[in-house]
Amino acid sequence: MKRKRWDFPGILAAALLMATIPGYARTSSASLTPLRQGFETAWARQPEQRGAALRRDAAAAGLRAAERWTPETMALDLSTRSDRWHRNDGTREYEAALSVPLWSPGERAKSQAAAQAQSQAVDALVGAAQWRLADVVREAYWAQQRAHIEQQVAQQRLASAQGIARDVQRRVAAGDLARADAHQADSAVAAAQGALAEAAVAVAQSVQIWVALTGQEVSAGPQEPLPAQLPVAEHPLLRELQAKVDLARRQQELASVQTRANPELSLGTTRERDARGARYAQSINVGVRIALGRASASDARLANAGADLLEAQSHLDLETTRIGTRIAAARTRVELLEQAASAAQRRAALAGESRGFFDKAFRLGESDLPTRLRIDLEAFEAERQAARSRLEVGAAISQLRQALGLLPE
Repeated sequence: MKRKRWDFPGILAAALLMATIPGYARTSSASLTPLRQGFETAWARQPEQRGAALRRDAAAAGLRAAERWTPETMALDLSTRSDRWHRNDGTREYEAALSVPLWSPGERAKSQAAAQAQSQAVDALVGAAQWRLADVVREAYWAQQRAHIEQQVAQQRLASAQGIARDVQRRVAAGDLARADAHQADSAVAAAQGALAEAAVAVAQSVQIWVALTGQEVSAGPQEPLPAQLPVAEHPLLRELQAKVDLARRQQELASVQTRANPELSLGTTRERDARGARYAQSINVGVRIALGRASASDARLANAGADLLEAQSHLDLETTRIGTRIAAARTRVELLEQAASAAQRRAALAGESRGFFDKAFRLGESDLPTRLRIDLEAFEAERQAARSRLEVGAAISQLRQALGLLPE
């Protein structure tokens, strides 16, 4: 019975390649891809996601506080005066006053601006946290996809080596080949088994990392679409840093008007009599409390706010340059890997044809076993490289999307 030969790229490798070409992505179903599903479940387990709602509530509370008519709550002062403990002539005085803190000039508007900047910073913080998580999820996803490719090619290699070994055993039994050839064939099978075991270990490790991160089973999916050029300012990291700059600037402006304690308006009434039997007299009291001089901590607050603004602006400028460089490098990497994948596919096709030629020559006795085993090994190495190259194109596109600040699709 004629043994079936494995032709490039093989059933498993072909299926894997179909899962990574752009055309397949366009014809996939509308449901979420495994990469997107993994990201969604991983994000649901993140502390930033769980605390985002409370951070938004805190920002909203700060905005409501800045919109109030007074910077602090009002206070009620109650006091009484009597001579009961020394002369006891009936002198009595009762006083009630309401203290109302007042905004300093410009403080209320700047407090509202700072609170609004804080609210926007919360959303930017969440977006940047999602972007950082997307990088981790993408790395884990493509790592387990690489491990699966290695395992699939190792399985194909083992199947081919076992087929050759069976042919050699039959020919040894028939007296056409020496027993040394059987040992070489068995050695090739053992090497393929060892490679498969190593690949299985790599798969198990990558799957454990993926499951620990996402809580989902591993599955292959379509390649992410190649992105168009996007404005660098829309990058989540830059939006986070810009929000920090805006917040630091607003806080500096607020600190510039909070140089002294807030003035207070006092409204009260006094009811008093000078002696027992006299009628009570009542009066209305109005007062204003104004702090003289600068508060002792105002200079420190202003200096810290200036330092925060300088650091935030410097960080923003630095990351803007870095992100632009990363995007350019990622695009170049995609282009070069596409060229490498095309060359690897041509090499694999030629290696597959050569394997067919040498397999026929070996069956006819025109080629020796070592040459047959070498050609077979080279063919599978070419197949592995071709499948890996196509996968690396998908991974490079994914990294380009990461550099652009896009979440998984």
